Amino acid sequence: MAGQGVEGGLRFAVLGPVRAWRDGRELDLGTPLQRSILAMLLLREGRAVTPNEMIDGVWGEDAPPRALGALRTYVSRLRTVLEPDRPARSRPELLTSIGRGYALRLPDGALDLTCFQRDAQQAEAARRSGRLDAAAEALRGALGLFAGEPLAGAVGPYAEHQRDRLVERRISLVEALMDVDLELGRHAEVVSELIALTAEHPLRERLRAQLMLAYYRCGRQGDALAVFTETREALVDELGVEPGPELAGLHQRILSADPSLTPSGPAPSAAHGDEQEREEDPQPAPELPRPAQLPAAVTDFTGRRDVAARLRSMLAARSAGDGVPVAVICGIGGVGKTTLAVHAAHAAADLFPDGQLYADLRGHSDEPTAPESALGGFLRALGVPPDVIPDGLHERSALYRSILAERRILVLLDNARDAEQVGPLLPGSAGCAALVTSRAKLADLPSARLIDLDVMEPDEALSLFASVAGPERVAAEHGAAMDAVAACGFLPLAVRILAARLAARPTWTVASLVPRLADERRRLDELRVGNLAVEATFALGYGQLDAGQARAFRLLSLPTGPDVSLGAAAAVLSMREFEAEDVLESLVDASLLEAPGPGRYRFHDLLKLFARRELDRSEPAEATATALRRLLGFYLASAQSAHRLAYEGSMIADNLAAVGEGRSFASADDAVAWLISEGDSLFAAVHQAAASARAAGELLPAADLLLAMEPLLESGTHTREFDQATRSVLAAATPLGDQAGELRARYVLGRVLFAGNRLKDAEEHFRTVYELSKARGEKIVTGEVMNALAVVVGRQRRHTEALAWFDEAMRYYRENGVPAGEALVLSYSARDHLGLGRAEDAVAAAEKGLALFTEIGSGAGTARARYHLGIVLSRVGRLAEAVHHHAECLAFFRASKQRVWEQRVCSRLAETLIAAGRHADAARHAEQALTVSREIAHPYGEALSLAVLGRALRGLGDETRSGDCLRQALEIFTRIGAPEAGDLKLLLDGSPAVGSPAGPAQQPGRAVRPVPVVES
Repeated sequence: MAGQGVEGGLRFAVLGPVRAWRDGRELDLGTPLQRSILAMLLLREGRAVTPNEMIDGVWGEDAPPRALGALRTYVSRLRTVLEPDRPARSRPELLTSIGRGYALRLPDGALDLTCFQRDAQQAEAARRSGRLDAAAEALRGALGLFAGEPLAGAVGPYAEHQRDRLVERRISLVEALMDVDLELGRHAEVVSELIALTAEHPLRERLRAQLMLAYYRCGRQGDALAVFTETREALVDELGVEPGPELAGLHQRILSADPSLTPSGPAPSAAHGDEQEREEDPQPAPELPRPAQLPAAVTDFTGRRDVAARLRSMLAARSAGDGVPVAVICGIGGVGKTTLAVHAAHAAADLFPDGQLYADLRGHSDEPTAPESALGGFLRALGVPPDVIPDGLHERSALYRSILAERRILVLLDNARDAEQVGPLLPGSAGCAALVTSRAKLADLPSARLIDLDVMEPDEALSLFASVAGPERVAAEHGAAMDAVAACGFLPLAVRILAARLAARPTWTVASLVPRLADERRRLDELRVGNLAVEATFALGYGQLDAGQARAFRLLSLPTGPDVSLGAAAAVLSMREFEAEDVLESLVDASLLEAPGPGRYRFHDLLKLFARRELDRSEPAEATATALRRLLGFYLASAQSAHRLAYEGSMIADNLAAVGEGRSFASADDAVAWLISEGDSLFAAVHQAAASARAAGELLPAADLLLAMEPLLESGTHTREFDQATRSVLAAATPLGDQAGELRARYVLGRVLFAGNRLKDAEEHFRTVYELSKARGEKIVTGEVMNALAVVVGRQRRHTEALAWFDEAMRYYRENGVPAGEALVLSYSARDHLGLGRAEDAVAAAEKGLALFTEIGSGAGTARARYHLGIVLSRVGRLAEAVHHHAECLAFFRASKQRVWEQRVCSRLAETLIAAGRHADAARHAEQALTVSREIAHPYGEALSLAVLGRALRGLGDETRSGDCLRQALEIFTRIGAPEAGDLKLLLDGSPAVGSPAGPAQQPGRAVRPVPVVES
C-alpha cells in the first residue's frame, strides 16, 4: 500500500484512506475532522489555506459556532503528531502559519498524489516522444499508487469534491493506459480489463470505444457491435441521449471494415521480441537546441556577495523528494532584484549545461505577460515547431515540462506578478531550477525559498557610486559621497542614477549634489537620468494597487515617525484594526511597505517621499488634516490611559482633551513599556502638529499629549526628545497666543530642565505655569506645578519656602479631593523637614505619605513614598528599615523600567549601606547607579553616583580610586551648577559636611541639625 515501508521521513497518502507514516511507521491522525483538515492542507500542495476556507471545506453549512477554536485545536494536534520532537514555543517547520492561514510545506515525493502527478507527466512525455512502453510503465506506476477510494475517512464538502476529482483523474489515466496498450498491439490482453471497467463505468463512452476496438482487433466483430448496441441502449435509458460522434464514428468504421482500425503489426512476443528489436534500425533522436537567453550581466555589479552565494546554493540544491529548486527574490522597485538575479544566473550557468531560459513577465505593467505567451517562447527556444505548439495553457505547460524532464536548464522568470502567473512556467523535474524576481512576496508559491532583498549596506552603496561616478572623484570627497548615497536611502537604482548624473557632468562636485538632495520635495526629481527614474519605478508598483490599497499607501505617508503601529495606522485610515491589517499586509506583500516587527510598518525613505507626493496630488488638504487629527487623537487617548495607570490618582489624565479611541493597558508596566516603544512616533506627532498649527486651540492635543507622556520622563530614555518637543510646541504657541498650549509645554519643559539640574530655569518656567493656571482657572497642572515649585526650591536648599509651597499644594489637593496629591506632598515634604532639622516631622510626613499611597493602591506612588521614607530613616539612623524600603522600591522601578528612579534608589541605598559599614555592598550599588546614569545620560545622577562610590571605596581603603571618583563628581557638580559641589569640595579638602553625600548618618532617636539634603 502507498506509503508503507518507506524509510527516510514523513510520507502521506490521499489516494486511498488519508494516512501518514514516519520512517515506515504509521501515525495516528485522529478523528475524521482532523484527517479532513490534514487532507485539505495536503491537497493544497504548500499553498496557504485560510481558516474560513477550512471551516467551509470541512464543516460546510453545518459549522458549529466555535468552529474556529476547534480548527485551531486540530491544527495544534496535527503539529504535535507531525513534529513530536519540536521544542515548546519553537516555530513549526511543517505545518506553518502564513498570514492568517496555514500551509503544509513538504518536499516533492512525500505525498502519493505528487508521485502520481509526476508519473502521469512522465507518461505523457514518453507518449509524445513515441516511447510507448515507457508511457505504459509510467501509467501503471501512477495507477498503482491508488489504494482504494481516494480520501477515504475524510469528510466535508471539500473532501467530497476532491474525491470526485481524483476518481475522475484516475479513470482518465486508465483510459490513457488502454489507448497506449492498444497502440502497442496488446488488444488481447486488455479485453478482460476493459470488460470489468465498462461494467464499473457503463456510461463512459471512451472505455466502450476501447473495448469495441479491442474486440474488433481480436477478430470479434460481433462482440464489438454488441458493445455499441448495449451502450446506446444504456445512454438512451439513463440519459436520454444518443452516443457521441467518436463512438458512433467507430461503429460505422467497424461496419465498413475500415483498414485503419487494424494494427500495423502484431505485438512482439516474448520469444522473438529481442530478435525484432535487433532487426530494427532506430533513428537517433534529433539534438535539441541549447537556449542561452539570459540578459547580459552588469559589468559593475557591486556587493551582495552573501546573498549571491545563498542563491547559488539554493539553485544547486536537490530536495529529498527530487523537487525543483525555486528561489524567489522580492523587494521594492529599484532594490536590484533583476541585476542580482541575472548576476546569480550567469554565475550558476555551469550547474545547468543544457542552457538557460529567460522571460520578462512584466508583472507590474498594464499588460503582464500571459503564461501561455511565455510558454510559447520557451517551447520555440527549445526547438518545438510553431505549428506543433498546442493552444491551451495546460497543454503547453505539460509539453514544456516533458521536454525539460531529462535536461538541466535554469529558468529565470523576471518581474513576476503573482504565483498564478509563475506556476505554469516552473520546470517539473529535478535537474532544472527556477529563479524568480517579483515585488510581491509570492508566499503562496509551493516549495519556493524566499529572499527579501533589502537596500545595500552603506559601504556597498558607496562602492557602487564610485564604480559609476569614478573612484577618484568619490575618494576625494568621501564624506559628501556617503551623504549622497544616504540621501538615496542606499537604494541601488537611486545610487546608480545619481552616480550617472555626476559622471555625465565633469564640472560638478560630489558635494554639490548633497544640497540638491536635502530638499525632500525635490529629491525624487533629482533621481532621474535618461530613461531611468526612481519615481517611474515606484509608479509601476503603485499602479497595480486597487483603490483601497492606494488610499492607504498615500495616507500612511502622513506620520513622520520612523514607523507606525497597527493601531496608529488604523486611526489614520479610519478602519478597524483587523481591516487595516489586511490592507497593510497586502502592501507588505507588494513590497510597498516594510514590516520591521509584528504589528509595525514603515516605508523606505524614497518610497515615503513618493507616497507623500501622490498624497498631495490626490487627497484634499482637509482629508489629510482630518487623518492627522485621527492619528493625534489615537496617540493622545492611548497616552491618557498610560498616564492614568502610571500615575494613579493624578488630576492630569482626567483633564486631558482626548477624543476618539486609543489603546488600553493591563498594567502600569505595560503602559510605560508602550510609551517607551512608541516614544519616537509620539514625539514626531507632536512636532508635526506644532508645525501645522495655524490657530489657537489647534495645539491643544499636541500639548496634552506631551503631558500624557510624562511617565516616559522617568525612563530617562527620551530627555532630549522631550526638550525639543516642548520647545517646538512653545515656539508655536507664543505667536498664536495659545496660553493653554503654552502652560502645558512650559510645565513639561520645567520637568525636563529640573531633571538636568537646571534649577533656576526650571523654577522660572514653573512660576510662569503657576501664574497662567491661576489666571485661566485651569486645573490640569495646578497642583502638580505647586508641588514642582516646592521640590525645585527645596533642591536649592530654600526649605522654608519649599514647605510653604507644599502647604499650598496640600490645600489645593484637599479642596479638589485628590488623595494621591496629598500623599505626594507628604512624601516629598519630608525631605525639607529633614533639611530644617525636624526629624520627627520628616519621619511622620514620609510615613503618612506611604500609608496614603498604599491605601489608594498606587504602585508608582507607593514606590516613590518608600524612596523618600528610606532617605529619612537612613538620616535618623534607622538603617535596616531604610534598606528594606529602598530594596522594595528598587524592585518596582526596575520592573517598570523607570531608570531615572532606579539610579536614584541605587545611590541612596549605597549611602545607607555606607552608614551601616557595609562598604562592599555600597560600592556594588553605587556602581550600578553609575552605569544606569551614564546609559541614560543623566549628569546629576552620574555625579551623585560617583560621590557615593568614592565614599564607599574610601571605606574599603582604596584611596586612589576614591579620590578619582570624588574629583570626577566635583567636576560634574560644578559644571551643572549643583549646590552639592561645595559639600564635595569640603570633603576633598578633608572636612566633610555633615549630612552631605559624604556626611555620617545620625544616631537613632537623635534630632538632626539643619543640613544640606540633595534631591536626586
